[in-house]
Amino acid sequence: MVADSNYDVIVVGGGHAGSEAAAAAVRVGAKTLMITPDLLRIGQMSCNPAIGGIAKGVVAREVDALGGIMGRATDASRIQFRMLNRSKGPAVWSPRAQCDRELYPRSVQSVLKELMGLTVHQGMVSGLLMAGDIIVGVRTQQGIELFGKTVVVTAGTFLRGKIHIGGEAGVGAGRVGEPPSISLAKELENRGLEVSRFKTGTPPRIDGRTVDYSQIERQDGDPEDFRFSSYTKECVPEQRPCWITWTGKDLLRVVKGNINRSAVFGGEISGLGPRYCPSIEDKVVRFPDNPRHQVFLEPEGLETTELYVNGLSTSLPPEVQIELLQTIPGLERAEITKTGYAIEYDYFPPHQLSHTLEVRAIPNLYFAGQINGTTGYEEAAGQGLMAGANAGLKALGRKPLILERDQAYIGVLIDDLITKGVDEPYRLFTSRAEFRLTLRQDNTVRRLGPMACDVGLLTQSQEVEMNNLIDREKQIQRWFVGATIKPSVANPTLIKCGTSPIKETVRILDLLKRPEVSAEALAIAGHAPFDPNVNWNAIAAVEVELKYEGYVRRESERAAKLREQATFELDGSIPYKTFKNVSYEAREKLSKISPTSLAQASRIPGVSPADLQNLILEVRRWRRESIVTSSIE
Repeated sequence: MVADSNYDVIVVGGGHAGSEAAAAAVRVGAKTLMITPDLLRIGQMSCNPAIGGIAKGVVAREVDALGGIMGRATDASRIQFRMLNRSKGPAVWSPRAQCDRELYPRSVQSVLKELMGLTVHQGMVSGLLMAGDIIVGVRTQQGIELFGKTVVVTAGTFLRGKIHIGGEAGVGAGRVGEPPSISLAKELENRGLEVSRFKTGTPPRIDGRTVDYSQIERQDGDPEDFRFSSYTKECVPEQRPCWITWTGKDLLRVVKGNINRSAVFGGEISGLGPRYCPSIEDKVVRFPDNPRHQVFLEPEGLETTELYVNGLSTSLPPEVQIELLQTIPGLERAEITKTGYAIEYDYFPPHQLSHTLEVRAIPNLYFAGQINGTTGYEEAAGQGLMAGANAGLKALGRKPLILERDQAYIGVLIDDLITKGVDEPYRLFTSRAEFRLTLRQDNTVRRLGPMACDVGLLTQSQEVEMNNLIDREKQIQRWFVGATIKPSVANPTLIKCGTSPIKETVRILDLLKRPEVSAEALAIAGHAPFDPNVNWNAIAAVEVELKYEGYVRRESERAAKLREQATFELDGSIPYKTFKNVSYEAREKLSKISPTSLAQASRIPGVSPADLQNLILEVRRWRRESIVTSSIE
């Protein structure tokens, strides 16, 4: 039983979004309650036990820079780390870690226990407490009423969730072994919110002892001490290898012969699935001429032999899943430990939110995670942190925290959701960001740390470490800009890098501008007053800033122009549908989304540059007429 029933913030759900929301709300000073069906499953990795990847790795590091949990939990549970895209230079590096499925949630729960302002309650929220159109709390299935100034819903796949295996009717579940949230989904819909359905899936797990490793390729992690967390150095477990194999023509035959037995194609599921993480059935149907598809075998943890078969997500019947595995090299005798399945669930199209992730129609209610139509732990964590922080800030009467598109991938994510909407589960990619040279994994602390500190998202120890990291980076940059190097010292390194030697002493900065030469190599050759093996992240950040100075400057200039557009403010009272000089499509989209600035309006699909010019004229005319009308009255 909850001892107190009054809180500043109530967080519904304890997944990646819920954990970050609760922690962020507490860190800004709000008295917070988290309600979740199973306390032991807080922070659970329901799908692949991995964090990061292209763009996603940057988001995980942004969450950490803002004081979040994900970076610490990843470091404490990772059993393999790889920095992706290292051959392409530090500007596009992306961290990815395979985690121990049991250690990760334990690490999340451990961090949450450090937060003195957080209360955790086991239960299922069944309804909302309202005062008119404003939410004032929640009601649990046990009839307990809990009051909060703000409420954050992070329900994941629980809202009318239904698991599908084969062509049989789906079974209601939020996750395997956990009941769905039916009452809450119905109440949100009855409050007038638009609702739709998405689906996602998971592959089978297999016993690694039944794999023939002689037929598959081994993939080891990076030997360097790469980290996700910038502020806290967790004890890192030993690494484990992953493995790579491929599907072939026999698998295509099996899938095509059983396609009607799939829940996805047999008519049981109506929701749309993720384009960029499709089931094996989707791959075969959409790419019929592709003879093979890559499959990764990824360890589930240190204390288990179970492997996650990444790339083989499916909702085919169990006996067909066994037949599928037997067609893959190395898996001919593999034994399934858990059957793959598809899950269908409600989401609420995110054009109904403001940029703080508050529901526009229900003040003080916030949504974060898959309820907004996204997919992925990292996207959920980023939204959860922002929703929790803003819910806490509003409850305390403080200004909201909004990240712009040029400040963070999290800002890109939220703006995309609200401005462009979703017609399939949303996943972040670098291509979605206009300012990806600025939004890198190596500069997250410099970009977001001071902002997090100003809002109160960082603890005192995190603030100290943030200042140390920024000072260290400035020291490294000063050395690269001011130091010189002699030919006898530089030339062995230059020749090794495949570039021409020098004949006289030059600035190290001049050599850094050469595409073939890395900052790390120059730091070692020039006997820099810092250890390159320890300061790899700061060196990478400095390298991009100096080597690509012109590109970075032009990107900053484009960001400044975007901010100029943002100064032309728009509000929810503007009668877009009456503007005759704006196209019909643009009027419909503007009325639906209700942008807050011209910059946001410019990103709405269907709003042309001509529409924007006419919109400025129409809004100015409408405002003049409104002033005249109000003065007459």
